[in-house]
Amino acid sequence: MKHLFIVVFLFTTVQFSAQTDADNLKKIYSNSLTNGMSYQWLDHLSNQIGGRLSGSLNAEKAVRYTKIEFENLGLDKVWLQPVMVPRWVRGAPEFAYFETSPGVTTNVNICALGGSIATPVGGLKAKIVEVGTYEDIKTLGREKVEGKIVFINRPMQADLISTFDAYGGCSVERYAGAAEAAKYGAVGTIVRSLNLRLDDYPHTGSMGYGDLEVSKRIPSAAISTNDAELLSGMLALNKNLNFFFSQNCKQLKDVQSYNVIGEITGSEFPNEIIVVGGHLDSWDLGDGSHDDGAGVVQSMDVLRLLKESGITPKRTIRAVLFMNEENGLRGGRKYAEAATSKKEKHIFALESDSGGFTPRGFSFECSDAILAKVQSWRPLFKPYLIHFFEKGYSGADIGPLKDDAIVLAGLRPDSQRYFDHHHAANDTFEHVNKRELELGAASMTALIYLMDKYGTETISNDDELKD
Repeated sequence: MKHLFIVVFLFTTVQFSAQTDADNLKKIYSNSLTNGMSYQWLDHLSNQIGGRLSGSLNAEKAVRYTKIEFENLGLDKVWLQPVMVPRWVRGAPEFAYFETSPGVTTNVNICALGGSIATPVGGLKAKIVEVGTYEDIKTLGREKVEGKIVFINRPMQADLISTFDAYGGCSVERYAGAAEAAKYGAVGTIVRSLNLRLDDYPHTGSMGYGDLEVSKRIPSAAISTNDAELLSGMLALNKNLNFFFSQNCKQLKDVQSYNVIGEITGSEFPNEIIVVGGHLDSWDLGDGSHDDGAGVVQSMDVLRLLKESGITPKRTIRAVLFMNEENGLRGGRKYAEAATSKKEKHIFALESDSGGFTPRGFSFECSDAILAKVQSWRPLFKPYLIHFFEKGYSGADIGPLKDDAIVLAGLRPDSQRYFDHHHAANDTFEHVNKRELELGAASMTALIYLMDKYGTETISNDDELKD
């Protein structure tokens, strides 16, 4: 009889709790969709401030703006965490063309890759050789590469449903192509933009030279997918094309910037910290609305939606707007270093850095037991069409927090249109749908609410019924 009472008691408690959770999720989604702030904040970040490359004046403006907005929410604590960041500047707009015969030229759309050096004054003109991957440079060897511009024309793999898998499959060409080509005497590299559709937008992104001597470094630029197709077609007809490009970028001294942090202190376990965040910096071609203005404002709205929904967290909920994810990850590393030095106990971290599109669910870096617990919450998310709860990558900025104790997660929106805008001039406010953005903010808040309420420890049912 005693065991029957325990089972009945547990069953009724679970039923009651599930009903309370469903009610709270409904309030969260309703408040986000009818009274959200994420879209309004993104409007200001995108249209009043613009692209926020780390070390720039716009990045500084974004720090000041988001700090004030955190303070206006009446949070328990708001502060700036200093971090030294690189300052790379693009300079005057890039220009490029290929030459089919003396004086006969066709202009193409390029942009310097972040971290690249400039071309010589007046630009760089040389014969161009095409390869499929940066590893093909080694196959060609110095004899066919020396003195030439290497055109790395590797398309993203279109038959992969996850566009992030397609991106990851060829991002090494952008990052390491110039360093590899320089080893064989190339004078420059042109890399196909990481974009699944054919258009005229070149997509920038980070590149590096590794341990290559400064004197041997060569300029590197991205070319739009339309122009990559055109250039490849012309090279098939004429292997002796000349290519010209001019870019005026430069690397300046590091400058001080900040992570922007706001928190609600936990009512029962204030020393257990849950982080939600995105990166405040962006590239400079567009205004960074999808990458990652969306993640920034969604993370801010998590704190506001908890307050608006009358939810008092048991644990400390901290929103962190990281600086310098795009070209250094120094904000994420600084936050993790500070957390370690203060011996802070982080139990969960959630990042939004995949655009402001319709949310599909979350990917987790955690044990099988924790994942099973999270998947038991599926019925609560079903009314909102959130179905994806699987192991996978979380996020770059929260990655440095990883240890055996913390659970990491990433918001997973629909990814099919993300790379149409990623790191390009069309990553702008008008391409973000208000409702999709607000659904993402609500989904993040719902997951944070459940993680806060139940923690990340698992309890065996067998142990529960012992006695």
